[in-house]
Amino acid sequence: MTNNYLLKNFTCKGAFLAFLFVFFTQATSAQSDYSVSSIPFQVYAATASVQGTMDDTFSAPIPLTFDFRFFGATYNQVNVSTNGYISFTPYTEGYFSPWSFSQTIPDASFPVKNAFLGCYHDLNNSNAQGTITYAVLGAAPYRKFIVLFDNQSHFSCTEMKSSFQMILYETLNIMDVQIIDKNICPTWNNGGAAVIGIVNDAGDIAFTPAERNTGAWTASLEGWRFQTPVATDSYAFTKCDDDADGLVSFNLQVAQNDLNGADPSLVSFYLAESDAISQSNALTSLTYTNTTAGGETIYANVNGAIKKIVLRVVDCGVDYDLDSVETASEDLNGDTNLANDDTDADGIANFIDNDDDGDMVLTSVEYVFNRNATLVILDTDNDGIPNYIDNDDDGDGVLTINEDYDNNHNPADDDTNTNNIPDYLESAVALGLPSFAKPSELVLYPNPATTVLNIDNKSNETITNVAIYNVNGSLVKEAKGTSTVSVSELQTGIYFVKIQLKDRVMNYKFIKK
Repeated sequence: MTNNYLLKNFTCKGAFLAFLFVFFTQATSAQSDYSVSSIPFQVYAATASVQGTMDDTFSAPIPLTFDFRFFGATYNQVNVSTNGYISFTPYTEGYFSPWSFSQTIPDASFPVKNAFLGCYHDLNNSNAQGTITYAVLGAAPYRKFIVLFDNQSHFSCTEMKSSFQMILYETLNIMDVQIIDKNICPTWNNGGAAVIGIVNDAGDIAFTPAERNTGAWTASLEGWRFQTPVATDSYAFTKCDDDADGLVSFNLQVAQNDLNGADPSLVSFYLAESDAISQSNALTSLTYTNTTAGGETIYANVNGAIKKIVLRVVDCGVDYDLDSVETASEDLNGDTNLANDDTDADGIANFIDNDDDGDMVLTSVEYVFNRNATLVILDTDNDGIPNYIDNDDDGDGVLTINEDYDNNHNPADDDTNTNNIPDYLESAVALGLPSFAKPSELVLYPNPATTVLNIDNKSNETITNVAIYNVNGSLVKEAKGTSTVSVSELQTGIYFVKIQLKDRVMNYKFIKK
């Protein structure tokens, strides 16, 4: 260990200057608006060995097999550091990777830049006790690049191990971290410093999850996502390819309705952006077949505003999000566009989202159960909304995500009355709730609703207020003293309805088609 320690410090003095020069000569990018969110824990298989993984080194460049956007720049290959991160700056195999740090990020003096810090801390792969592997999973245009650090020893504390995974998403440009188990080596590297995050090429912009910036912390079975906002200048239309030729007929009336439901006639389509701007050579038919296999981009003029219409053709025989729901079945509104079905409004369409309702329980867990060798769609509260797109699975008025009473980002392991039924599936457990009216006193119909939501009031009290919230908890509509509410202007998805009856509150949910 003494020799390794000296090697680290000696290498740092020489190679580190070159390391800094490489990073500080990178051009700072404009894209800097990432969000960080908690996601369900899930680990993928990765079996190909990362080459060149001695202590404190970078691997050989690894092809992603697709283009990936990171802080505004596009990359098609990465280097993996044995200290737990992916670098988008190219290095040769065996190049020195910094191990010592104490700065919280962002900080221009932080030793690692232009990188995705899966779980950056001083690891020692040279003892060959663990493995570093990678894989490319799925099918274009929604492949995933996976790097798995498994059972990696901490330097100076070889009995301490870390296992975690990093995932890059094609087209979506999302980055996930899945922490399987991460321990602390308190006697090394500033008390066992570690950090999860992303940092730009200057070090002055960075994003980390709460309580996961540089410091001494432990973690297990947790997931984090880094994501840029959904582009407002484009509209995605993704359709199943029935004959595998990459060409399909798109009904552009679907896009018209989505872009301007109040007056679709104000939306016109063009092959060229210049034509959309000048409003010349508009397409004369709302039926359009892409001329490039796999999809293409056309343009729309929406009452003077120009939008890209990104047409994509996908093989619906592929389960892109590995959630066990057939891709074709994830077109919930049945309009042929897979991309406009986003139940939890997280900017990721259901067919590429492994947690469709955003309740921190994987769709594959919520979708079906086996009864007498028959797969049955699970609907615990019998409200007509399957659990996998229902963020209140037991109908107790408490969101599934809020029944994570131990705050470990996993509602599935909370069983406060120890009866072997998770709290999120048991309506008798609703901690911290006020007194609610009986759900049967009011009936909402139709559900799903398209234009109008009706409330059948079977109670003896008058409805004083109806408030509709989206899945993020934002109030989107409110009506007083009525039992009929127009919902035509709402986006497709799940909504919560809070109905006031004098001093009582009733909570419901409905799907807007």
